[in-house]
Amino acid sequence: MVANALPLGWRLVIYGVAGIAAGISNGIAGGGTFLSFPTLLAMGIPTLQANVSSTVGVLPSSLGGIRGFHVELSTHKQLLRSLVPTCILGSLAGAALLLLGSNQTFRDVVPWLIGCATLLFALAPRITKRLAKFEHDVDQGTEPVRRRALFIGIFLAAAYGGYFGAGLGIVLLAVMALTLPYEIYVLQGLRSALSMMINAFAAVVFIIRGHLAMDAVYMLLIGTLIGGWLGTLLIRRVSPKVVRALVITVGAATTIKLAIGG
Repeated sequence: MVANALPLGWRLVIYGVAGIAAGISNGIAGGGTFLSFPTLLAMGIPTLQANVSSTVGVLPSSLGGIRGFHVELSTHKQLLRSLVPTCILGSLAGAALLLLGSNQTFRDVVPWLIGCATLLFALAPRITKRLAKFEHDVDQGTEPVRRRALFIGIFLAAAYGGYFGAGLGIVLLAVMALTLPYEIYVLQGLRSALSMMINAFAAVVFIIRGHLAMDAVYMLLIGTLIGGWLGTLLIRRVSPKVVRALVITVGAATTIKLAIGG
């Protein structure tokens, strides 16, 4: 593979650029994992190692989104605290399933995961509009049935996030829109915080477990931190449709490449 023959300096540059692109994408339209994960694969990093390295490396890109929704998050601190144990358990379950499962099984399932997540990402604007039309007939909190559904849904979403994670934000948004009586803008803020929590818990496991591509992780951490900051500056100047089109194209191409065993 040509990528394996590249000097270390060029590989670091590529990881850094991928991190910046992923951070900008997350800051504007989401889907940064669709840029970082395929880049690591293209550089010859094995599928499982690329997945865990990308999960750790893209963490800083969520900081901009959380900062942008600080008012909404401060209003719902109690709800966030109540969901922390569920996020921890789900994320750890997904990470354990990933690390203890068969590498071959992960390689077999990852094209399906990327394909479904790419489709979900492509449909996200329509999904968001539909979810925004849901009318909840409760004034405070959720009904017992909805509350149970919220915690079960968040657990399953967290498990998915710990296992793979691409498209996690849309899954979380759908779960909360169906179980919480809040406006979509509030749900976007909650989604940002929960996504970062879930990825952070999984990242701790991956760091302890090891087997990370450390050169890639370091450069992704720096790149996504810069990119996330740039994304908040560019969100009013760059069309989200352009960013989404790039992310969807990369996701579709990666799905096809992995499906045919490339």
